[in-house]
Amino acid sequence: MNNVFGAEYAGIYNLLYSDKDYSGECDLIGRLFHQYGNSISSVLDLGCGTGNHAFPISRQGYEVVGVERSENMLAVAQQKLSREHGEDRIGFRQGDIRNIRLERSFDSALMMFAVLGYQIENADVLAALRTARAHLQPGGLLIFDVWYGPAVLRERPSDRIKITCTEEERVLRVASGELRVAQQLCTVRYHILRLAGERLLAETQETHVMRFFFPMELDLLLASSAFTPIRVGAFPQFDREPDETTWNILVVARAV
Repeated sequence: MNNVFGAEYAGIYNLLYSDKDYSGECDLIGRLFHQYGNSISSVLDLGCGTGNHAFPISRQGYEVVGVERSENMLAVAQQKLSREHGEDRIGFRQGDIRNIRLERSFDSALMMFAVLGYQIENADVLAALRTARAHLQPGGLLIFDVWYGPAVLRERPSDRIKITCTEEERVLRVASGELRVAQQLCTVRYHILRLAGERLLAETQETHVMRFFFPMELDLLLASSAFTPIRVGAFPQFDREPDETTWNILVVARAV
């Protein structure tokens, strides 16, 4: 597990991803709950970050408990929760998704925004999946997204620049990626600048190491963690079959 999401990065995380369609993703998750689930009412959100999936899902009427390792990301989630008047269906816990045990069960578990890809070694991946399984009764639903190996190898990571603006500042993020094919890893280096006019407000750098996955590998990892795969679809276009242009896939599995 690599150390990421420091205070500076966490502080602008929601701004950086303000264009991500969390609402649409959570509508899809809700649809899958109805399509594949069995009377789902409680959801464990593993690697919940700042709660950008947890809050919309709770507003659909589900009880949500989010687990996050980064104190900085969790602090942002708690701040958002304090502003939610009358929000009694959601809570957050700090913990490592590889070993946390909450001593209760849920109807479904999520690992969204490539959370499983942050688990680098096979033992880490299995530990995270077994955490999900430990909190589900037989028949419980697991939903997660990961980077899809065939597309990663075909399209390859490229240097990217993203500029996000508010009335007070501009945030410039430069990302560069490097593949380690044999290890199924992509090292992404972020350099982030916060600017007010020409004045530099803050600067930070982070390195995120991400794992990508292949279909038969996922089948084996899930079976080794007492899950049965149900459906793998492109993400967010879940009804489309993944192919070599599909960088992200969504996996639905059932606890056995």
